[in-house]
Amino acid sequence: MSRTVYVNGTYMPEEEATVSIFDRGFVMGDAVYEVTCVLDGKLTEFDGHMARLARSLSELEIVCDLTRDDWLEIHRKLIEMNGVEEGGVYLQVSRGTAGDRDFHYPPEGTPPTVVLYTQSKPGLSADPKADKGIKVISVPDLRWHRRDIKTVQLLYASMAKMAAEKEGKDDAWFVEDGFVTEGSSNNCYIVKGGRIITRQLSNDILHGITRASVLKMAQEAQMEVEERPFTIEEAQAADEAFYTSASAFVMPIVEVDGVAVGAGKPGPVAKRLREIYIDESRKSAI
Repeated sequence: MSRTVYVNGTYMPEEEATVSIFDRGFVMGDAVYEVTCVLDGKLTEFDGHMARLARSLSELEIVCDLTRDDWLEIHRKLIEMNGVEEGGVYLQVSRGTAGDRDFHYPPEGTPPTVVLYTQSKPGLSADPKADKGIKVISVPDLRWHRRDIKTVQLLYASMAKMAAEKEGKDDAWFVEDGFVTEGSSNNCYIVKGGRIITRQLSNDILHGITRASVLKMAQEAQMEVEERPFTIEEAQAADEAFYTSASAFVMPIVEVDGVAVGAGKPGPVAKRLREIYIDESRKSAI
């Protein structure tokens, strides 16, 4: 069954959806995106994603007149039309097109290109990978230095994931100047002596919406949090490791570069945080 998608104000079957070949998102990667998780047919962390979207647009000087309520209406309508119970809604805004390829921005007043679609993922909250944990490799972080802006420039992240897959692993961590920045599509953490350690916010990492909520929940649960960079060696010597993202919530990591982390299985901190996060997300979903 075909999905219904949203393109520039119109709901249509995905087979009929088109975007100009001169669109800045296509020819320049000049676009931002968000993915909002859906649990029980409702949106989780919606306002956090909308706030980050507004920031990304502002940082790139892309003008989009849709309001928070406009976005909410579109998200909810797509969820209903596509019957999504668990999964996500992908949203992308590009700078639009002036009708040809040009390094200069299109003239002021050029409308942005706005695209949204759903991805149904039944069983998302009961992902079996969370029960056994995942294995990661490390790769040099060769991305640009505005990783705090959620752009569609994901080629290197895709390459990192493929490199991990070729080694029979699940994902990759980026390393820069000897320290872990983040995962290919997630924020990274280790646990040592009961303390949760994760890199502090800066232009070097994405300001994860799930990250903010998980750290808040950890502190409310009387867990100690330390925000600082850590090395691959520290991760290999840690008691636990995990990552967070909108679609994976809290995912335990049991191996880093071939070395087992802790007991080589999901630890109590990661498991507890996953339980808390999913439970609270269900309660606060809209």
